[in-house]
Amino acid sequence: MCAVVTKTFDYGQKEIDVLSAADPVMGEFMLRRGRVERVIIPELFPALVHAIVGQLISVKAVQTIWGRMQEAFGDIRPERLAASSADDIQRCGMTMKKALCIHSIATQVASGEFDLEGLRSLPDAEVTAKMTALPGIGVWTAEMLLMNCLERPDILSWGDIAIRRGLMNLHGLPALTKEQFEHFRLRYSPYGSVASIYLWEISFKQANGDRAVVPN
Repeated sequence: MCAVVTKTFDYGQKEIDVLSAADPVMGEFMLRRGRVERVIIPELFPALVHAIVGQLISVKAVQTIWGRMQEAFGDIRPERLAASSADDIQRCGMTMKKALCIHSIATQVASGEFDLEGLRSLPDAEVTAKMTALPGIGVWTAEMLLMNCLERPDILSWGDIAIRRGLMNLHGLPALTKEQFEHFRLRYSPYGSVASIYLWEISFKQANGDRAVVPN
C-alpha cells in the first residue's frame, strides 16, 4: 500500500499572538493547550476525496474508510479511481452517492476536463465557485480543501458543526446565530484557519475526540 503523503498545517507564534489579542478568551485556551498540530494532505486530489469521504460522518468512520481506500487504491490517484467503478469505491464503506461523486470527479480530473491543479493559483472565492460546480461538492467541502490542502490562512466555516460548537463552548453561548458567527469570523481574520484548528480541538475535547460534520 502506498500511503497518501501528509504534513501539518504551517503556523507559528505570529498567528497565535494576533488571535490572542483579538480574542483573549481564545488566547487563554491556546496558552493552556499549547500547539495543536493539524494534519493535512498537500496533494489536491486525495485531499478532495478525503473531504468527500468526511461529509456527515464521524472522525472514526472517516479513518476507517480512508484506510480501506488506501489499501484498495494505493496513493489515491484520479487515473486509478477513474479506471475503477463506483461499486469498487463504494465497497470501502461509503454511500453510493459519495462513490458516484468521487468516480465522476476522478474521471473529469483524469481526462483534463477539470483542472484541479489550477485551483492553487486562484483566490478563495474562485476556488469555492469552481469546486461547488462539481457534483456532490458544497461550500463546506470546498472550504475543507482550501484549509486542509491549500493551507489558506483565513478559513472559518459556518458549515462545520464542530467549529460552531467550539465557539459556543469557548464563549459560553447557548446558541450561535449566523450574525454572531460572522462577528467571530471577522475578529479572527486574517488567521481564521488557526482559529479553526483550536475550535476543533475544543469541540473534540467536548465530544471525547469524535465529531460529525455537515454534508457537502
